[in-house]
Formats: sequence, C-alpha cells, structure tokens
Amino acid sequence: MSYRQIIRSCSASLSSRTLARPSTHATLSRSGISNLRRGYSETKSPEVEGQKTDEPIPEGEKVEKEEQALSPEAEKLKAKEAEVVDLTGRLRYLQADFLNLQRNAAREKEQTRDFAITRFASDLLETVDVLSMALKSVPASALAETSSESPASEIEAAPKSALAYLQELHTGIEMTQRQLLQTLFKYHVKPFDPTGDKFDPNRHEALYQAPVPGKEPGTVLDCQKSGYMIKDRVLRAAQVGVVQDTS
Repeated sequence: MSYRQIIRSCSASLSSRTLARPSTHATLSRSGISNLRRGYSETKSPEVEGQKTDEPIPEGEKVEKEEQALSPEAEKLKAKEAEVVDLTGRLRYLQADFLNLQRNAAREKEQTRDFAITRFASDLLETVDVLSMALKSVPASALAETSSESPASEIEAAPKSALAYLQELHTGIEMTQRQLLQTLFKYHVKPFDPTGDKFDPNRHEALYQAPVPGKEPGTVLDCQKSGYMIKDRVLRAAQVGVVQDTS
C-alpha cells in the first residue's frame, strides 16, 4: 500500500467519526428538551389554571344561565300573558252576550208593540161577527126588490116602505163593518177565509165533518166564522167544516 492510500483511509475514518458525534448530541438535546417540557407542564403555576377557567363559555350555556337567572320574571310574564288571554276571552263572551241581549230586547219591544192590542182586537172580533151575521140575515133578493121600485114612488110624499128602511139599515151596518175592519187593518189584523184549503189544525177549528163526493178528503168545506191573523200570528182560528174521508 502506498503512502497516499494510507492517508486517504485515515481521513475517511476521521470524517465518519466527526459526523457521528453531532447526531448523538442532537438526540441528547432533544430528550433533554422533552424532559424539560414535561417538568414544566407538571409544575405549572395556579395562575395558568385560573387562566383556563376564564376561557369563553359556549352560547348554549350562556342562554341556559340567563334563563335560570330570569326564571322568576319569565314565570310572572307567562302568568300575566295567560291572564290577558283569559280576560280577553271573557270580554268577547260578554260582548256577544250583550249583543244577543240587545237583539232580544229589540225583538221583544217590537212584538210588544205589534201584539199589544191582541186582547182588545180579540174582543172586537165578536162585534165584527155580529155585524156579519146581521148582513147575512138579509137576503139579496129583498135588497133587489127594494132597488127595483120605481122612482115615481120616491117623489110622492108617502111614507117609506119597510123594504126601504131595511135597505138603509143594511147599508148602515155594512158601512160600520167596513169601517171597523179598516181600523183593524191599521194594526195588522186581517181576516182570512180558508174555504177550499187543506185543513190546518194550527189555523183552523173543525166544527163538523161531512162526506162530499168529488172533493178531496181533509179540505175545508165551509167557513162558519172567518179566521183572523195579527201579522204572522193567528189571532183567532177559523171555524170550518171539513170533508170527511169515506174510504
């Protein structure tokens, strides 16, 4: 081996040793740093622990804490809101009751005004019936004979005949009946004749039944006394005869 080769081998060995030494120092330095960090973390001061407690609280926990802090006021507010709802409902019910009371009072007042003469009108109907009977008692033929007399007899100074007096009496009774009916019309009292109508027990009073061929059973055959209505209410039922069912 030559001298140069010996020098090269020595220099290579030296360089490999020098490169290996720093790696051991690096490993030592790294392990020491990690040990220092462990010791620092184990021996940390209470101030650092206090700083950790001062970290920001999540929003959900804040809301819960605020609700817990305001729970008495919130309960009072809810109670007041429930009371307001209850009072509002009562007020609406009272308003509805008051409106119904006003309507009922107005209806009763109108009915009292319209039907105040019910009893008085019922008593007058008897007078109307008597006048009607008086008019029916005079046959139409008698009145025709009186009207057919010659005017020459009227010119003479001779006294009036009985037929003339009868005609004048008939005319006076007819005028009285007409005036009385007109007075009743002013107070919505109107007569009705149900002859030929279907029998209605609410408006008709059956006096008799008779079989009549060719007429439908249950219809009004004859009206003995006219019925009267005061507005939409029956003042007096009509007294009628009804067709009898022969089946």
